[in-house]
Amino acid sequence: MSEEEKNIDIQEDELKEEETPQEENATEEKSAEGESNDEATAEVKEIDPVEALADENAKLKDQLLRTIAEFENYKKRTLKEKAELILNGGEKTIIAFLPVLDDFERALADTHTDDPAAIKEGMDLIFKKFIKTLEGMGVKKIETDDQDFDVDFHEAIAMVPGMGDDKKGKVIDCVQTGYMLNNKVIRHAKVAVGQ
Repeated sequence: MSEEEKNIDIQEDELKEEETPQEENATEEKSAEGESNDEATAEVKEIDPVEALADENAKLKDQLLRTIAEFENYKKRTLKEKAELILNGGEKTIIAFLPVLDDFERALADTHTDDPAAIKEGMDLIFKKFIKTLEGMGVKKIETDDQDFDVDFHEAIAMVPGMGDDKKGKVIDCVQTGYMLNNKVIRHAKVAVGQ
């Protein structure tokens, strides 16, 4: 043994002698705790890693199956809602037009008048109600009177030559009215254009 090792041994012996009974008790408690920690660690270590992985795998499979089932239910519910929307989507529109239909039925049932002015007035009222109902749904008429030809809103079905330079590229006549639904063209206006 070297001198340094002897000195270290002597110092350790001196430290042991200086320990009081309280320190010895604390040391014994620490060693008891250490033993219980070792036992807990041993118990944890006793769990087989293969079993732990198998348990985790089972949990993940269960979670995956539940997620797949939930997604399938979501798809079925969405398809059902789409089918219902297709079947009953026009319900609001039809309900809006029923009063106009009622007015037509009343006009046709009223056969006791032969006055053409009264019949025309009744038809004008029904027409205005019909237009008002369409506007309430967001349908607007595309204006064509004295407008420049615009391919976004108009469809040219005829070119009219010899109209003069001031009518060149302008809408001369509207053959079929065009309509927009919420600022989207749903039917282009069919027009004759000056050449």
